[in-house]
Amino acid sequence: MKKTTYLLSIAFSCLLASPRLQAQVTQDSTAGRFTLQECVEYALKNQAQVQQAQLEEEIGESQIKAQLSGWLPQLGANYALTHNIKRQQSVFGDQVITIGQKYTSNINLQANQMLYSNELLLASRAARFTRTALDLNTKSTKINTVVEVSKAFYNILLSQEQLRILQENILRQEKQYRDARAQYEQGLVDKTDYQRATITLNSIRADRKRTQEAIKASTAVLQELMGLPMGQPLALAYDYNQMQQNIYVDTTQNVTFASRVEFQQLQTQRQIQDLNTRYYRWGFLPTASAFVNYNPNFFSANFSDLYSQSYPTSAVGLQVGIPIFQGGRRMQNVRISELQAQSLDLELTNLQRRINTEYQRALANYKSDYTDWLTLQENVALATEVYNVIKLQYNEGIKTYLDLIVAETDLRTAQLNYYNALYNVLASKLEVQRALGTIAVTE
Repeated sequence: MKKTTYLLSIAFSCLLASPRLQAQVTQDSTAGRFTLQECVEYALKNQAQVQQAQLEEEIGESQIKAQLSGWLPQLGANYALTHNIKRQQSVFGDQVITIGQKYTSNINLQANQMLYSNELLLASRAARFTRTALDLNTKSTKINTVVEVSKAFYNILLSQEQLRILQENILRQEKQYRDARAQYEQGLVDKTDYQRATITLNSIRADRKRTQEAIKASTAVLQELMGLPMGQPLALAYDYNQMQQNIYVDTTQNVTFASRVEFQQLQTQRQIQDLNTRYYRWGFLPTASAFVNYNPNFFSANFSDLYSQSYPTSAVGLQVGIPIFQGGRRMQNVRISELQAQSLDLELTNLQRRINTEYQRALANYKSDYTDWLTLQENVALATEVYNVIKLQYNEGIKTYLDLIVAETDLRTAQLNYYNALYNVLASKLEVQRALGTIAVTE
């Protein structure tokens, strides 16, 4: 820790020595900009994938209610009107008698109440697990959103810092080019110095243009991940001191499988599968329901008198349906469901291995990136010191212009590598937290 604190102090003293960086930090604290937390919160409310997951929850809740509605009384009505063009005739002795009336009508009102149904019992027991599965799906989407938005946020900051470094290098290189050109015109040096300055300046300008375009692309990615309306500008607020304090993670933690949303999703599927097995196993039980109906009938030889007199009937009863023989389908369904449960058990075991592998890989990457970050902090400090010394020696005529270019290139490379390392360690930390299942999302 003492070494880390020492390296941090060296790096910060060199990085914050630039007045441009100080102005940048001050500007970042102004209002009207999105912090990382605000970007994440906005994405969790407006990203299309999150909204779709929430809609799926609402759809699932409606489907559950639709399935459970079978327990409630079912009311129905049927109406019929018949014009008997040719009525039925029957022979009684020597007489042919026409049966029925020319016009008939009836209204059937019936209420059914389900008393027991194996399917409705399954729906009732599975409702809680279905809601849990839908909630976990939304949670998984939100976790991925937090990780992807955070990485996109860091990526933009990395590119912005690269652009700042390149801009500072361009200013220095332009001055060196003017100095070298003036010395050449005065006959103090040959033209190779300012030619080298021209080559270096052109290269840095090309890098600046590439970085500017990269910022535009990275910003578009973050806008998409956040669900920002097209055309709405996006400005970020950030504090590098706070960012560097947030890179630390406890590397002594042990992975807890139950904390991973993927593990919870598989467990929920396993519980639903157990209910399916129970449903098929008890498939021989009868379906029972009670009913009551009222059926007014109307008969008349004339249509105008059809509804003048009714002849109602009414009944109440119990209906029971018993599956006697299904050709062995129930037993096969039970076997299939049990095998599917065994498959889920194997998948749970394999998921534990996969989670452990993900955690070990993420932890190894984090430790490597963290070590690189510390090393590059020291490199920035050393490269800054070397450049300053070479610059003084060049001004005094001790070092050649080539030595100055090499020192400046080393400084620029060290600074760019430092911010690359900072992004890598922040991204690695997110992967460690995802592997541990410790990324918190709002419900």
